[in-house]
Amino acid sequence: MQREKNQWLSLGNLLPKQKVESSQTPDPNFKPHRRSFKQVWRKYRVFYLMLLPALIFFLVFSYWPMTGILIAFRKFTFTSGMYGKDWVGLKYFQAFFKNREAWMYVRNTLVISAIKLFIYLPFPIALALIFNETRRPKLRSFYQSISYLPYFISWVVVIGILNRLFAPNTGLINLALKALKINDGSTFWMMENAFFYPAVFFSYLWKNIGWDSIIYFAAIMGISPSLYEAAAIDGASRWKQTLNITLPSIRGTIMILFILSLGGILTAGFDQIYLMQNPGNFTVSETIDTYIVKTGLEQAKYGPAAAVGLMQGVVGLVLTLIVNKLADKYGDNAVW
Repeated sequence: MQREKNQWLSLGNLLPKQKVESSQTPDPNFKPHRRSFKQVWRKYRVFYLMLLPALIFFLVFSYWPMTGILIAFRKFTFTSGMYGKDWVGLKYFQAFFKNREAWMYVRNTLVISAIKLFIYLPFPIALALIFNETRRPKLRSFYQSISYLPYFISWVVVIGILNRLFAPNTGLINLALKALKINDGSTFWMMENAFFYPAVFFSYLWKNIGWDSIIYFAAIMGISPSLYEAAAIDGASRWKQTLNITLPSIRGTIMILFILSLGGILTAGFDQIYLMQNPGNFTVSETIDTYIVKTGLEQAKYGPAAAVGLMQGVVGLVLTLIVNKLADKYGDNAVW
């Protein structure tokens, strides 16, 4: 009996094994079926037709104008057409770096970009956390609406308000300082070099903090409430929940937005800086963007302006690729 039982067991173990092995063995003659372009087009033609206007838009207004960077390497004249006449090589790039004020342009651009990238970064995150802690939905919606409004105000209006507030003798700030006997109220703050960077930061903060907090607040809303419930059961306070649940959960969003922002490291924001610039703060307000506009539009030197603009794009692209590669290597927060 025992011998027959062992034979049946060995036979039962053998048959399924042979069946599984035969089913997992790939057929060497099997070839996956590939649809032809006509078949794919016939099935998805409606979606391709819907996508066509967007493709035409980007080809005409985004990719085709990029061919104009050739004037960074060619001599442009009004009779030679869009792509210039004779090749000049790297002449315009060399001319920019030989300029005695080139380092000033780069330094001012990097300082202003660092203010907007690094110093400004925690503020919209903190505002999103504050919105998340506001328990009354109507009150939170009211605060959010108030914080969003400045984003829709033009920089022309914002800088105009700033000039009126800090105007000598008649500005509200100078009148208050004169009333407090701190000074005589005749200081022209907008022409002070020491005042320029703080003015850039606080005006940029006031205008953009509400709008930039939207993405962070949306990321916070995507966190599972069960995590907070479990932390509350364990006795974690709201502050500890923020440190151990909220911030780690939105770390990926913060990193992705930071990587995307690095592409504009050499573009400090033309509108704001150009409107705040005057002869008094020229040494700290002249950036690469303002140099490009003055060189290309005011002096009609399109080749040198295009060369510097191309350099901006290349540096931003390289930095974005490097930081994204590091983020992909040491974490899981890369853009691609």
